[in-house]
Amino acid sequence: MLDRLAIHTITTKSWDLPIAAAKYAAAGIKGVGVWRQWLDGRPLTESRQILDDHGLSAVSLVRGGFFPHLSPEEKQSAIDDNLRALDEAAAIGAPQVVLVCGAKTELPLSESRKHIEEGLAACIEHAKATGVKLSIEPLHPMYADCRSAINTLGQTNDLIDTLGSPPEIGIAADVYHLWWDPDLKKEIARAGQRIIGFHVCDWLTPTTDLLNDRGLMGEGCIDIKGIRRDVEATGFDSWIEVEIFSDRWWSHDPDDYLQKIIQAYQQHVQ
Repeated sequence: MLDRLAIHTITTKSWDLPIAAAKYAAAGIKGVGVWRQWLDGRPLTESRQILDDHGLSAVSLVRGGFFPHLSPEEKQSAIDDNLRALDEAAAIGAPQVVLVCGAKTELPLSESRKHIEEGLAACIEHAKATGVKLSIEPLHPMYADCRSAINTLGQTNDLIDTLGSPPEIGIAADVYHLWWDPDLKKEIARAGQRIIGFHVCDWLTPTTDLLNDRGLMGEGCIDIKGIRRDVEATGFDSWIEVEIFSDRWWSHDPDDYLQKIIQAYQQHVQ
């Protein structure tokens, strides 16, 4: 059954939104994680219509975040962009904006984390107004220099606690970023219903690129089914989102790749 399978548009990078929607629907896939650049060049109402016409649900909009800044102007620009992302998500029917929270090499990690907290706080009211949640995605520590200063599920839980646990903020748990953490099981249980997104792929050994060498589920060393069971023990029963950055798979025939994604999901995730 593919009822819970969603695919991020970045996974099938060569397809624009109309093609991806048609291909996913034809394969029996019902959910799509929409990356914002796939909305470029057409009105948001048209993108929503493309999804509706193919019976697809927008399960997430990717991505917001990048709150750390070096000037007041840069701070406001980041906040404004996240407010736009919330509006875009609402327009296409996505219930959450996935946040890559950001980091600056010029700043201590503690300062980047302070900026992230302030940026999130500035967006909560608009999230409430749009009905779209801000979904923090903790990233593997190899990205702490410039992509995200939020690197563990424990940090994410602490951050949400500091903000007062607003219902407008949730968590996108990606196995690629979290699988290594010895506290993962405990922090998943602590997160509970904060987990509103679950992303899957695999970690290859050796990995040849820190960004674009993710594997299909089952190609690597992540205990995907085990993590899924822990996440579902919190009550999570929503979409399982395939998010793969891979120069190797992007160079593959995309139709065949889509079939391999489905097979890998059925064998190594369900």
